[in-house]
Amino acid sequence: METLLLGPDAVEDATQWPAVVEAVGDAFAAYACGDAQMPAKSYIDLPQYDGDFRSMPAYLDAEGWDGAGVKWVNSHPENPEQFDLPTVMGTMIYSDPETAVPLAILDGTTLTRKRTGAAAAVATDHLAVADATSLGLVGAGVQAGAQLEAIATVRDIETVVVADKDADAVAAFADAYGDRFSVREGSIAEAAACDVVSTTTPVTDPIVARDAVGDHTHVNAMGADAEGKHELADVLLLDAKVVIDDHAQCTHSGEINVPYAAGTLTDADIHAELGDVVVGAATGRTDGDGVTVFDSTGLAIQDVAAAHVVYEYARKNDVGTAMELVATE
Repeated sequence: METLLLGPDAVEDATQWPAVVEAVGDAFAAYACGDAQMPAKSYIDLPQYDGDFRSMPAYLDAEGWDGAGVKWVNSHPENPEQFDLPTVMGTMIYSDPETAVPLAILDGTTLTRKRTGAAAAVATDHLAVADATSLGLVGAGVQAGAQLEAIATVRDIETVVVADKDADAVAAFADAYGDRFSVREGSIAEAAACDVVSTTTPVTDPIVARDAVGDHTHVNAMGADAEGKHELADVLLLDAKVVIDDHAQCTHSGEINVPYAAGTLTDADIHAELGDVVVGAATGRTDGDGVTVFDSTGLAIQDVAAAHVVYEYARKNDVGTAMELVATE
């Protein structure tokens, strides 16, 4: 059986945003219903290279399909300067659960960007006001585009306010998306006042204040992925309906990790995990809600869901390169 090799361009070509958002929503539902297996990330520390490897395996049984896979991802901060390579790279192996045949080997970096955007879209669909038309982006890096593309599948976004200290990055973003949306540069406060705001920065000192956020704004906190990272003011988190992707990951390395470790924010301040909201075991946005926050750390089930969609599209539309990786007996 052939295995598809899908590089960055192929993953980009094979990503159909509505399908990826739907699949990631199905993954959260499967996780909430006990129809997924997702062992904790495992780490290999390499201090001699100032880097590490992480493995993220998962299996999920979703509506109409099941899939398994593992993402092998690194963090080598010296790569750009010393080797002209990215700090973070990922490779995803997507497998047939029944036979264990590797159906595809995918660029995990592009896949991660896509599934992260899709997670924010799932959260936005359940937690943002139904008539949301404005999106604030705090951070104009590569994830900002994925946030816009994905969220625009669940809300009729018209206006985009982008806040970033790098004016060139904002200009590049406007060039990329200005033909489809009304994009303008703004302050963090202006971005945070939108109907929906996504934060994608690596800061350790909060940059989004409570009084900057609109009365009924939904916030996707996407930037925190390690201990100490923290984008939103504690008082904002305490005043909001907080939904997380996974309790263990978020309390360790998500947006809530700093106030949770300090005891400022407790389990009583966490409304639910997103999967419970998706399946209706916990409420999404209600008429009485003010600010809502989604704390996203990124889950391996999202990678499997996105890989499934990309693989199926690629297989049907002759995207990627087929190779014989498994010898048949």
